[in-house]
Amino acid sequence: MKLAMILWLMHVLPQQAADPMCLATTVYLEARDQPELGQRAVAEVAMRRLESGQWGDSVCSVVTARGQFAMATLDPRDRIRDMQAWYTALRIALTTENDWAKPAGQRHEVVPGASHFAARALADPAWSQSRLVAVIGDHSFYRVANLAP
Repeated sequence: MKLAMILWLMHVLPQQAADPMCLATTVYLEARDQPELGQRAVAEVAMRRLESGQWGDSVCSVVTARGQFAMATLDPRDRIRDMQAWYTALRIALTTENDWAKPAGQRHEVVPGASHFAARALADPAWSQSRLVAVIGDHSFYRVANLAP
């Protein structure tokens, strides 16, 4: 499946159907080679950004915000090739969205307060000097005080 197809679907599907697909695609693109806990943490960062309202008013708008997640930076001709990893990402996305529908105190958060993450072997962004929340697999998760995009 091409990334372009997912980007097209997010514009034609009802938002409640498009959002899990966008979240799953983000988990797949950002963390398919990470442990499931790390994949969940990536999904959680996207949901926390949605909740803040500063990156958009839907999961799809958050994960396609300019320069923020892989969906906004990769070539739309790229393909989702590992279907087993895609199904895992979809399961994690649906579980995370369901969990995020609960009140804040009842959620199972794996990276509480984390609003950013980075694969430190690949990038060292300026905000990586912020409070480190967790390291899971190859990703470091941060609570960045200034949450603005």
